[in-house]
Amino acid sequence: MKIKRILAYQVDLPLHEGAYKWSGGKSVEVFDSTIVAVETDDGHVGYGECCPLGPFYLPAYAGGVRAGIKELGPHLIGQDPTQTSSLNQLMDSCLKGHPYVKSPIDMACWDIKGQVAAMPVCEMLGGRWGEDFVLYRAISQGNPEAMAENVKMYRDEGYRRFQLKVGGNPDEDIARIRLAAEVLETGDKLVADANTGWLMHEAARVVRAVDDVDAYIEQPCATYEECLSIRERTSHPFILDEIIDGIDVLVRGHSDGAMDVVNIKISKFGGITKAALARDLCVQLGIAMTIEDSWGGDVTTAAIAHLAHSTPTEFLFTATDFNSYVTVTTADGAPQRNNGRMSASDKAGLGIAPKMNVLGKPVLEIN
Repeated sequence: MKIKRILAYQVDLPLHEGAYKWSGGKSVEVFDSTIVAVETDDGHVGYGECCPLGPFYLPAYAGGVRAGIKELGPHLIGQDPTQTSSLNQLMDSCLKGHPYVKSPIDMACWDIKGQVAAMPVCEMLGGRWGEDFVLYRAISQGNPEAMAENVKMYRDEGYRRFQLKVGGNPDEDIARIRLAAEVLETGDKLVADANTGWLMHEAARVVRAVDDVDAYIEQPCATYEECLSIRERTSHPFILDEIIDGIDVLVRGHSDGAMDVVNIKISKFGGITKAALARDLCVQLGIAMTIEDSWGGDVTTAAIAHLAHSTPTEFLFTATDFNSYVTVTTADGAPQRNNGRMSASDKAGLGIAPKMNVLGKPVLEIN
C-alpha cells in the first residue's frame, strides 16, 4: 500500500456564540480549518484536520498548514501510510519543526491504518476505557456576570468541567472566578485558564485573592519559569498548556513538580502518533491530562475522541468536543456530546465520512 495523492480542503467554521474570546483581547469569529485527505493506490482514503486558533495563539496559522503541506506532501508520495512511526521520521527530516503541518497527515494515516486493520483507532491506541468520557466547556471571556450565566447554562446541558477564560484585568478575573464558582455544585471542576495572559505580579495577586475557591489554575504566564514561580506561590492544582509541546518539557515539568495536569493538543505534538507517546509517558509519570487540540470541527473531534477514549480513565482529566461549538458539520459519523460526555466511534479508523459537498473543491492536490 502506497500514498498516491494528498488533497487539502479549506473550510470556514463559524461559531454558535458568534465569537470566542480569551486573554489579551484575542478573539476569533470564524475558524479557518484545513481538512486533509490521504489516498492510497489500493483505494483507501484517510482524513485529518488542523485548525489553528488564529495566528496569534501558538506559532501556527491556517495558511501555514496548507503551505506546509505543499512543501511536505511530495516527499510522502509512494510511502506506506500504515507505517506511522517511520512516516513521522520522514516528515521530520523533510520539514524541520512545524508540527501542526504534519498533524492532519498523521491523523489521516491513522484513519487508514484503522480501516486496514478493521479496528477503531482507539482500540489500536490501547483499548477503550469505559463507555464514554467526560468533556469540558470553554467559557469565552466576557464580563463576570455573563460568564457565570454561561457556566450555569452549560451545566444545565450536562457539562461538569468548565474552562473559564481569564488572563485579563486581575480584579475582573478575581470576580470571574468567584462568580463562576458560586454556580457550581459538588463534583464540578472549575479551571481558571489565563492562556499566558498574566504577568507574574498579576498572577500572584489573583491566586492569592481566590485562595479559598476550589479552582484549578491553568497556564498563568507565558514562560515555563514564570509559571513555575506562580506554582510555588499557590496551593491550587496547576495545569500547563501552551508550553507543553514535547516530551522534554513533560520530563522537566515532572522533575520540577511544575504541574498536576497537562493539556495534550494533538496538532502541537504533530499528530496522533506523538500525542499518544506523550499520553503514555504521562500515564507512567502519574500526570493527569486534558486531551484536545487548538481547535477544529468533526474530524479533529473524532481524533480527540479516539485518543481520549483510549486513555486510562483515572488519568483523563477531561477532553473537548469542538464540533459542538461550530455551526458547520463537515463529516457524518463524528462523535457527539451527550449530557457532557462523549465516546469514540466503534467503526474502523476514525469512523467518519466527510461531507464532500461541504468541503467543496480541494485547494491543494499533490500526486
